[in-house]
Amino acid sequence: MSPTVIVIGAGVAGASTAFALARRGVPVTIVDAALPGRATAAGAGIIQPWTSSAGGEFYRLYAGGAAYYGELLGRLAEVGVDDIGYRRAGSLVVSDSAAALDEVEARASARAADAPAMGELIRAGAGRARELFPPLAPHLAALLVSGGARVDGRALAAGLLAGALRRGAEVLAATARIVSGPGPWRIETDAGPLSADVVVVAAGAWTNGVLGPLGRRVGVEPQRGQITHLRVTADTRQWPTVLPLGGHYLLAFDDSRVVVGATRESGAGFDVRVTAAGQREVLENALRVAPGLADATIIETRVGLRPYPDAELPTVGELSGLGGLYVNAGFGAAGLTMGPSVGERLAAEIVGERAPGAALANVPGR
Repeated sequence: MSPTVIVIGAGVAGASTAFALARRGVPVTIVDAALPGRATAAGAGIIQPWTSSAGGEFYRLYAGGAAYYGELLGRLAEVGVDDIGYRRAGSLVVSDSAAALDEVEARASARAADAPAMGELIRAGAGRARELFPPLAPHLAALLVSGGARVDGRALAAGLLAGALRRGAEVLAATARIVSGPGPWRIETDAGPLSADVVVVAAGAWTNGVLGPLGRRVGVEPQRGQITHLRVTADTRQWPTVLPLGGHYLLAFDDSRVVVGATRESGAGFDVRVTAAGQREVLENALRVAPGLADATIIETRVGLRPYPDAELPTVGELSGLGGLYVNAGFGAAGLTMGPSVGERLAAEIVGERAPGAALANVPGR
């Protein structure tokens, strides 16, 4: 018999877990407070892990998340969800240093045999790079990763929730507080009390606030990211994402929109303001790489509070001594890549398809 499950949080981590459970026939209730600053709603959505300098288990999760999108799209299509803002338009790693691009190409090439989703690696001179992304600075050459993709975080979360609902899940717009448990777990919400065999805390940067009444904490803290959306007078549907060799990026969506960002502000707490310094940082970095965006219209600046981990890996799995209480949080800036595949793996653990601890191993006391 399937357990009953409450998922707290409807960002990519919670929505992915809920969809994976619901399609297995598990009774699921998703409770979400819709707090301002949710990382999923503000995230860029670049799906291109293969040139990352990350290694070890983090890279395996990162690459596995990118590879899982093909399977995810098929599963969502089965329930009538056919648009999550996903497109494989390629990705440009750009630099004015041929040696730096050589290093990136060598790293990605070494991973190619285990990463068919990567596609081809193609060196592009400055002229070709500007053909692919016209606002680019004329001195920048690139490595084109043909399998690079992007996804709209808001559309992704909405699609996953729609899929869960079509498989029988329920969604409550409410604040949740864990009262007691296990056997069963009891939750108080603005819409009334709930109980379930299993609770999954997928509350992003607010995860420790949910765990607080139990006297537990995990290694997740908020990191503010400011990201600006621009409108250009061009057809951007096939523009690739752009990854300079640094912390900032540019990517285009289908509606003549170019997204540039982002700041990485640890210590800002739960402050979701757009700041002058943050706006300047984002725009200066964007225009240094793509001066052709100087005349673009600023649509908005979104602020997301990334659930930043204090270790290499996110925190995913059952908390020790609290049977049936799981955490799925701490993806930092990689949530839109990793979230769907990790949610699938966690759901498999909850229903007994996978041995405990096989999802991930960064939960204290496991």
